[in-house]
Amino acid sequence: MNKVLVGLSGGVDSSVAAASLQKQGYHVEGVTLWLMKGKGQCCSEGMVDAAHICEQLGISHHIVDIRDVFQENIIDYLVTGYEGGVTPLPCSQCNRTVKFPPMLEYAQNTLGIDKIATGHYARVVYDERCDRFQLLKAIDDNKDQSYFLYDLPQEILSHLIFPLGNQTKTETRAMAEALNLKTAKKPESQDLCLIEAHGNMKEFLNKYITPKQGQIVDLEGNILGEHEGIHHYTIGQRRGLGIAYSEPLYVLKLDPVMNQVIVGTRDQGGETECYVNRVNWVSIASPKVPLKAEAKVRYRANPQQVNIIPLENNRVKLVFDEPQFGITPGQAAVFYHQEILLGGGIIERN
Repeated sequence: MNKVLVGLSGGVDSSVAAASLQKQGYHVEGVTLWLMKGKGQCCSEGMVDAAHICEQLGISHHIVDIRDVFQENIIDYLVTGYEGGVTPLPCSQCNRTVKFPPMLEYAQNTLGIDKIATGHYARVVYDERCDRFQLLKAIDDNKDQSYFLYDLPQEILSHLIFPLGNQTKTETRAMAEALNLKTAKKPESQDLCLIEAHGNMKEFLNKYITPKQGQIVDLEGNILGEHEGIHHYTIGQRRGLGIAYSEPLYVLKLDPVMNQVIVGTRDQGGETECYVNRVNWVSIASPKVPLKAEAKVRYRANPQQVNIIPLENNRVKLVFDEPQFGITPGQAAVFYHQEILLGGGIIERN
């Protein structure tokens, strides 16, 4: 019998993933990663709900304590980034370093299981022509989570199953109710477990970063207001600036050296180029020549036509056909060709 270890967060998606694989004939076992103390789908409440699902399905439930790994790779990573005036993307970093590798290691080395699965909305297929496992968007475009999975290497993808990639969220809910799963009516969780644990991102950051008052200025250096710490702002932000002006202003840059938040109009925030580092090529080998593709610079952004120019040291230059607003250092730029995720990396500071 095929065996699979399913990552259970205590939410409806991972619950249905486990139940679906069980219905397909897999021998399923569940695992919950203990990431941090406090509330949140990844922590105490999630563990209880995951345990209930395992009991309901009649499968084993394992808990793996990786709090130290989470502290080093996510919390320290976030704090360092915000202190440096960038807006880190913790979810892709978490998938690459905290979630999938420990899951696979535990599955193989402790349980003797060679496959792992989660409730992510994405798809993995093997392409014989290029001898690579390819990462594809989910069928449900509104729930597609491939953007957060761009950093997974081939050695993880080759052991990975996404049971929900070919169905919609509505179908997942219906399946959960049909199976009478305890999590069927559980509300959607926050995308970021840190917010659930601390209430909001501001409270989380204030726990680790001492607010330092500074100036809010325009592109010419004119002082328009004051701030209580640049870590409370992100590129493209409009609300919460506390500035009366003749037209809407947005955060365009963060200067950690001068401790300034630089604002301007939306027209002033458009950029056609950016550099991306730590690029992971997923569905294709690292290209040697420029290629045309689509790129997303935010999770909810629409893919935009772009020319990708390969550089040395896992870096690329992106040249967009049209100016893009809100290109944010620290966030991910992810490259697609239609439904295929080609690769992605971290946007550099200009």
